[in-house]
Amino acid sequence: MNNLINLLKIHGPLTGKEIHEKTAMNVFNLWKDCNQCTDIATKTIGTRYLRLDKHVEGYARLSPSIIREFYNYTVISLVNQAEAAHSKAARLHQTIITISTNKFELARGIMEKTIESQHDPQMIQEKVCFMISGDVAYEMAHLEPRPEFSTGKIVNGSDLDIVIVYKDLPESIIKGLDSSIYERKYYLLNNPSFKEEIDYVIKGISKVDKQLAFQDFQSMIASKVLDEGKFLCGNFALFSEIKNKVADRGIPEKLAALKEKASIEREKASLKLLAFNNAIKDKEMRQLFYTTDEREEFF
Repeated sequence: MNNLINLLKIHGPLTGKEIHEKTAMNVFNLWKDCNQCTDIATKTIGTRYLRLDKHVEGYARLSPSIIREFYNYTVISLVNQAEAAHSKAARLHQTIITISTNKFELARGIMEKTIESQHDPQMIQEKVCFMISGDVAYEMAHLEPRPEFSTGKIVNGSDLDIVIVYKDLPESIIKGLDSSIYERKYYLLNNPSFKEEIDYVIKGISKVDKQLAFQDFQSMIASKVLDEGKFLCGNFALFSEIKNKVADRGIPEKLAALKEKASIEREKASLKLLAFNNAIKDKEMRQLFYTTDEREEFF
């Protein structure tokens, strides 16, 4: 604990990541020490939002995970460094917003170029809506390197979760659109200038109607993604129609209830992890503490 205090005296406020890099401490023990020392204050920025996880009881947990929040979105300081901590937190918040904005603009540019490259771009513009969800939609994107699932290639942080919804579109046009996005997905993944991951799904408005029934894990995820999705390009009227359907089916209220439950469980887990040294060995506690595999979160 004294080492942490001395480190903060020398360097001033630091993020969880910066302290971890300087100390090489076990990250769980570091998180505990920073949250239990009365001489140390923590300031977390950004938004906690709902994530649905098949491995958590009731499916609901919060994102970022406890460790991701500590590592990337929390400023740790001595109690008497409040002003410096506030300034660092403001800079950190602005950096995260900038990262999110850059990823949003990249996604929009890619989809706009995709539309232009199609055999009938006007039809795509009139009958398809492109939106983005996930970290970028919440302005919580990060650049922490991580492996992409299918290839193992390292990508730059948050992926680009893109939802494409069409209405009255011929199958041949859908296939062409899918093929073009797939090509761009692997171009961005393999190009050293980008190293970005696109995760996308294409579906018709009729499938949206079925998914908004909110009856199983996959439809719950699809409904959440549609609720949080931000407009990228394409037909804005179709985007508005989707948002109206989401509201009419009571999806925001259902998700709010799940988020409230997840918030309560997060608080309980944090208190338990701080109080008991062996709590991290519990499977459910580990699931809430560490960043989990999020491949199932897109339908």
